[in-house]
Amino acid sequence: MKMTFRWFGESDPVSLKNISQIPLMHGIVSACYDVPVGKEWKDDSINSIKSRANADNLSFEVVESVPVHEDIKLGKKSRDEYIQVYINNIKKLADAGVKVICYNFMPVFDWLRSNLFYENKDGSTALIYRESEILAMDPNKGELSLPGWDSSYTKEELKSLLGEYKNIGEEKLFDNLAYFIRGIIKTCEERSVKMAIHPDDPPWSVFNLPRIITNGKNLGRFLDIYDSEANGLTLCTGSLGCSPENDIAGMIREFGRNKKIGFIHARNVKITGERDFNETAHPSSYGSLDMREIVRAMRDIDFDGYIRPDHGRMIWGETGKPGYGLYDRALGAVYLQGLWEGLS
Repeated sequence: MKMTFRWFGESDPVSLKNISQIPLMHGIVSACYDVPVGKEWKDDSINSIKSRANADNLSFEVVESVPVHEDIKLGKKSRDEYIQVYINNIKKLADAGVKVICYNFMPVFDWLRSNLFYENKDGSTALIYRESEILAMDPNKGELSLPGWDSSYTKEELKSLLGEYKNIGEEKLFDNLAYFIRGIIKTCEERSVKMAIHPDDPPWSVFNLPRIITNGKNLGRFLDIYDSEANGLTLCTGSLGCSPENDIAGMIREFGRNKKIGFIHARNVKITGERDFNETAHPSSYGSLDMREIVRAMRDIDFDGYIRPDHGRMIWGETGKPGYGLYDRALGAVYLQGLWEGLS
């Protein structure tokens, strides 16, 4: 496996030098975060990320993410225009040496949490999800302050967008996803780029919005849209793992044997109630997931793709982007490498 670390650009308090000092670190996962959804990325911006990473002996081979415009998800007439922009970005990234593009097809909201600064008994802070707290908010009134969307839409824009999704159920959303995949996949095959869809987070409907990448059955159905190594998965242990019905190790073995997993997000979660969970430190004993068994499954399929330690706690007084501090994610990277070596 190739260990990577997410980097949010020059404004990220975690420097490339910091990342390069983590043992066995292969590269970074990044993107052109200042480009609006549906616009083309600039070659200079892409190459700048690559050159900065390379200067610290890090690769830049995974992008997270190239966002999918809502018009594509809604199936609007304008989607072909946005799909063409997406194709152009795939070509530019391939020219810069990018091999995997992580993306998601979640309507309106990206990953949702109810608290970004939950204090654990040891004084560290972590992201948590409480369904009752989420549903007590009313997005139609703009009563939300959650990651993934609040800097993207005004109150009026959010209300209008939610209204458009009232006529989009799971089947229609899946059809629109299939249309998108069929529109881009030939380019991916020609340029040797693997598209790796990220599961919905959390893997259930929120605010009556459809969610379709939630379990093993849905992952299999998605892969059947177009049988190609270019059409693959980002297997996120935390997103799928907050539902006790999902067998993460089993999914890795099922889909990994056919080289359908291009990227793995590895983190642990503690299920605290029905549709409630806390993000935790990576070791198995802290959460509900058997991380050793998950890594064993990776070993069983000879996983040679990219992995990154996903959200970590904020520890040792560190401040910055919640879930994306240096210290706990670095500990997670080393822990995962230790499991990998120990199981060899």
